[in-house]
Amino acid sequence: MRNIPVDVSALTFVCVSPPRPKLVNQDTGEVKVDRNGQTVFTVGLSAADPMGRVDLLNVAVVGDQSVTIGEVVTPVGLTAFPWEAVLGGEKRWGVAYRADRIAPVSAAGSSDASASAGVA
Repeated sequence: MRNIPVDVSALTFVCVSPPRPKLVNQDTGEVKVDRNGQTVFTVGLSAADPMGRVDLLNVAVVGDQSVTIGEVVTPVGLTAFPWEAVLGGEKRWGVAYRADRIAPVSAAGSSDASASAGVA
């Protein structure tokens, strides 16, 4: 499948559901892991553009992320990829999202501010 890089520069993201382990099988509770055996988490984000349109995205990311509901964040290395599958006899398709990490915007801003404060 082709991974499509997403330009996040014109979007504002807010965490709308906390990181939770992604399940391979809901019946057994088996948790998805990546090739290195690390747990894959899903984080729910709202993405708003400058025109006020908002979409909800579930973003897969390796490792637990330090973000909370209502926090403004940036999905670093966000990619989208199309998928299709036959589930329960029905053909379904969509777009899934992955990121390298979910970074709180406030943390980036405060570290820049403290760095400049230390230099001055």
